[in-house]
Amino acid sequence: MKFHFFHLMPYPDLPDDFRQRYHGVWVDLPAAELFDPAIGHDAYNEYLDELEFADQSGFDGICVNEHHQNAYGLMPSPNLMVAALARRTSQAKLVVMGDSVALYNPPTRVAEELAMLDVLSGGRIVAGFPVGTPMDTTYCYGETPATLRDKYREGVQLVLRAWQATEPFTFNGRFTQLRYVNIWPRPMQKPHPPVWIPGGGSVETWDWCADNNFLYAYLSYFGYLRGQKVMDGFWNAVDKRGLEPNPYRAGFLQFVAVADSDAEAERLYARHALYFYNRCLHLYPGFASPPGYTSVATIRSNIEGQIKMAADRQKELEDLTWSQILERGYVVAGSPDSVVQQLTEMEQTMRVGHLMVLLHFGNMPKDTVNYNTTRFTQEVMPRLRPLWGEWEDHWWTKPPPRPLGEAGELRESGEGGVSANGAAAEAPSPPALSQR
Repeated sequence: MKFHFFHLMPYPDLPDDFRQRYHGVWVDLPAAELFDPAIGHDAYNEYLDELEFADQSGFDGICVNEHHQNAYGLMPSPNLMVAALARRTSQAKLVVMGDSVALYNPPTRVAEELAMLDVLSGGRIVAGFPVGTPMDTTYCYGETPATLRDKYREGVQLVLRAWQATEPFTFNGRFTQLRYVNIWPRPMQKPHPPVWIPGGGSVETWDWCADNNFLYAYLSYFGYLRGQKVMDGFWNAVDKRGLEPNPYRAGFLQFVAVADSDAEAERLYARHALYFYNRCLHLYPGFASPPGYTSVATIRSNIEGQIKMAADRQKELEDLTWSQILERGYVVAGSPDSVVQQLTEMEQTMRVGHLMVLLHFGNMPKDTVNYNTTRFTQEVMPRLRPLWGEWEDHWWTKPPPRPLGEAGELRESGEGGVSANGAAAEAPSPPALSQR
């Protein structure tokens, strides 16, 4: 198995009466009233510290994503986060989960930025291409919901072609027309970084992934017990095409909280989980399902997307308790033995080779996050690692085409800057005077 530290980067200081005062966390929440840049400054830097700690702790990947105009996730540009991480991490792959391609005009901007990051990081980029939530796409960026998926798919095809073309080409699509496509730089990985498609529960996304050999990553707020139906649908789509049921073609996101006991888990994590479900998932139903966004096939299949599921359950989330969170599998919590048992059950039923975990949620402070991370990497991860060892992972980063050499190694410090461990770097000696 491979393990990935996923971060949402929520705003950590929403008021206790948030649900009573505001109708939702997304789109029109007044930033001038609620967002304090000083709190944001501390949060960004703590969140980057947590991602760097996950790299040092042995995670295979560290994950960021894209959302707009909200307090649920402070990353309108995940590529900026990855740029900050590229020179401060050395082992973990940088999983962009991802760039909402339909929101970029032209989509070649995504091709250029991810190629830059792949080169900068030494070939460590995983490219995630979500359709995007209704809030982000329709209400924040003004995209037409009925044509959103067509525009998205055309954009992804343009990005992939731009990465692989051996000479400049003309692109004449329905939504984008370009006389010259000739991106510089080119990605380090050949033919291109692996492509993951984050999904929230759409039938057509299963087919899109199976037909194009993309990894399907189900990003669930509500845990593996409710996620089983969606993953069954994906594996049925794979089976219908006669493809091998390789677990590495699937990923899943799960909240996890590790402690000495159930009582300690409640003491350390309960209030932060309730902050997430009560405030960060306070979604206005009017933004959750614009006409045309959800396909007819998904409606007929009775598959409920994560956003609509959260929006339709506002009263339930408002009254949610820690015991209900555990009973329903929203958060896998408890001792290492208990967490291993629950995640093993999840793996055996859902068959996912890439497990993404949220070890930070809500307004959890950094010391608690790092404690959770340490317990998970030392006492849980090694016991689950052997799962699926008989399969080859075709959806993972490729090694560079040639050794990187000195220029491609992680630098211990920038010139006169900050070292990899955060200490001030010693100023370099001046170069010798030229004899010319």
